[in-house]
Amino acid sequence: MSKIYYSPSHEYIRVEGTSGYIGITEYAQKQLGNVVYVDMPEVDDDVAAGEDFGAIESVKAASDLISPVTGKVEEVNSALVDEPGLVNKDPMVNWIIKVSIDDPAELDALLDEAAYSELCH
Repeated sequence: MSKIYYSPSHEYIRVEGTSGYIGITEYAQKQLGNVVYVDMPEVDDDVAAGEDFGAIESVKAASDLISPVTGKVEEVNSALVDEPGLVNKDPMVNWIIKVSIDDPAELDALLDEAAYSELCH
């Protein structure tokens, strides 16, 4: 069973076992508008909690993507290369990267859905 955590910078991580799928939240994609480009790291790149791992660009803004956890990139969502707008269709399904989670305790610093919802209102 997966559990979803949220960062104040509007990324989510859907945890499944020792891995997590990272993407942007519904709120973030609405703020950005039509996504036209997603800059992603390479497989086997390291990501660090609180550090940027790429960027997402829309017709009206560009935003860094901040990793909620420290780990290694296991997979990138290659569908976003040709169709970055998939993020707008369903950002929770169209994740950006899958990472191994080095320290599950880092998840404790993230927000649950209720706390994230409060942040967005």
